[in-house]
Amino acid sequence: MPKRREFLRRNINVDLKEALEKYLLHCKAKNLAERTISSYEYEVGRFFNYLDKVENIASVGNINSDIVENYVLYMIDMLDKKSSVNSNLRSVRAFCNYCMKNGYIKEKFKVNMLKTKKKIKETYSDKELKLLLVKPDLLECDFAEYRSWLMVNWIMSTGNRLRTIRNIKVKDLDFESGYIKLSTTKNRYQQIIPFGKELQKLVKEYLEYREGEDEDYLFCNIYGEKLSTTAVTSAIRRYNLNRGVSKTSTHLFRHTFAKKWILNGGDIFRLQKMLGHKSLEMVKEYVNMFGEDLKEDFEDFNPLNEFSKNKEYIKMR
Repeated sequence: MPKRREFLRRNINVDLKEALEKYLLHCKAKNLAERTISSYEYEVGRFFNYLDKVENIASVGNINSDIVENYVLYMIDMLDKKSSVNSNLRSVRAFCNYCMKNGYIKEKFKVNMLKTKKKIKETYSDKELKLLLVKPDLLECDFAEYRSWLMVNWIMSTGNRLRTIRNIKVKDLDFESGYIKLSTTKNRYQQIIPFGKELQKLVKEYLEYREGEDEDYLFCNIYGEKLSTTAVTSAIRRYNLNRGVSKTSTHLFRHTFAKKWILNGGDIFRLQKMLGHKSLEMVKEYVNMFGEDLKEDFEDFNPLNEFSKNKEYIKMR
């Protein structure tokens, strides 16, 4: 028993810097993405700055529920949006849970998120999509415009994230079986999705124009090199504006894909697989967000109406 107390006492005296280093090593051991680890380091660093400047705390063992609640109030004053506060708190919660599990923090408590209203995500309208999906004249357009046009078509057919699209290689396309292999996804798992016939036709023509070997990236610059995130977002922004569309976000195409899927009657389980979500939670959010759109033609599909037609009513005395 004394050894156990000594172990806890030693852990509770771990300083903030050491605790963060241990936590980041733990994240690397879990094979989390570098981007995720960098985000944790930055957000927890903001928490540490508060602990140092406001609470005068140097040891992770002194963190408790009262201090975290004070920090939440501090962040609400510092940041305008509750969603921004929650973004920070998710990282702080993950760090605190790790510290409690390993005995660095003695008190057990929960870091709760702020309640926020779910905003309906913006999407591209049908009018905007018609402008964006019109095929450019291959005799007059440059490679960047043609590539951007195909990327828009690609996302509207697959719902892929930007990071996934940037890493697709020619060898990942199986025209014969009608599948696409996605090696770079947010959840780090390889994914296989259907390769639609219409998209296949567009990609085949693009490859005749663009050429390239199996190991080449499908969407590349004029030198055949992999596109950076900035290069893609800039190209799509330029493409959209040139087409007369003021919205320029690449991620909006993904939201639009999800919305169209739901409104066209697609089931949420297949949508989950297409979007690469590990759970149905985000897909359920899409269904809730597009509730107003679901009201369109509601009367045509309402099951009750089927039984209400030609119904004889009881005469009341």
